Amino acid sequence: MGYDLHITRKANWFDASPSIALDEWLEYVASDPEIQHDGFAETPAADGGVLRVEQAGICVWKGYSRGENRENAAWLWWSGDNIVVKNPDQEIRRKMWLIAQSLEAKVQGEEGEYYDHDGEMIVMKAILAPEPSMPPDPKRPWWKFW
Repeated sequence: MGYDLHITRKANWFDASPSIALDEWLEYVASDPEIQHDGFAETPAADGGVLRVEQAGICVWKGYSRGENRENAAWLWWSGDNIVVKNPDQEIRRKMWLIAQSLEAKVQGEEGEYYDHDGEMIVMKAILAPEPSMPPDPKRPWWKFW
């Protein structure tokens, strides 16, 4: 297993809409010379064989600095009307953010967190409860609430 990040237009990546259509994704890929549409991903398996997955929206980022071989390739695939990457490092998260900007979308993790242009998680500030308008009565014991 791993941790997925999503390029999405949805409020939450698992919502029904708004979607990124497969045709729209492939149109973007055709405009980005660093991304190649393969329609498959493959990697060496532990038993010496090759694990291969075929799907129309699978692409590889050729500009990835660690992607000199297929074992370390940065695969992006269209799934569930989002673009998904498994276990992306900071360099891949930066590229995902650039792609998201072109698609008028955002980068969101499995747990709902968002990522910025540097590939860093955006920290949301907590909303604090307002201070009580009346201070507690110092004469009344804490256990007497009537």
